[in-house]
Amino acid sequence: MIDDDNAFYAVLIHELKNNLGLLSMTIDRIPPSGGAACDSAVDVARLQCQGVVERLQQALTIYRAKQGHLRARIDAYSPHELIAEVGQRAETLAHGRIRIDVAVDESVPPIWFFDRDLVEMALINAIHNSLVYARSVMRIEAGAGHGWLELTVRDDSAGYPGHILASVAAGAPCRARGTGLGLQFARLIAQAHEHRGRLGELHLANDGGAVFRLRLP
Repeated sequence: MIDDDNAFYAVLIHELKNNLGLLSMTIDRIPPSGGAACDSAVDVARLQCQGVVERLQQALTIYRAKQGHLRARIDAYSPHELIAEVGQRAETLAHGRIRIDVAVDESVPPIWFFDRDLVEMALINAIHNSLVYARSVMRIEAGAGHGWLELTVRDDSAGYPGHILASVAAGAPCRARGTGLGLQFARLIAQAHEHRGRLGELHLANDGGAVFRLRLP
């Protein structure tokens, strides 16, 4: 029996996340019917289900952070491989609705030290948001310079509202359409990366659309 209410809800969220994950896998196995309306409805259900799974994962991560248990598992990984795999995931999620471009600048080294699982979750969350608002294209980028690895998801949407840009720039709690959980999650992940006294950063901007950027030291 779980006596602590917070621990109980954390266990409940974990169980719901796993169950929804199984449901998402089941939806993925539904073959195309050949009917545009039916296939579109299945795609919407698939994206919504995966989005809920990721929201629950974010809630668990934020809970662990508040309990002092969020620790980035830093190791040597290839940013090139990460961006390629995230780009493939974006292609699958987009299902041809928008174009997905992937670019890795020549400045990016073959190896960087970061928590691959946490960073991938932050990028996938940004991709989900872009899929909702992008008009025709999403671009996933990696660059490096001055001791930072920069991982970016940009699109051609209407961009972020001004109050969201101001909140993130000030490090304040941010609330967009919904809970703002995804941005809080991304900021925690960035700040879980530390090197020589520098913490990772989350930056948002509007430049021909929404620009989401993680900077890792």
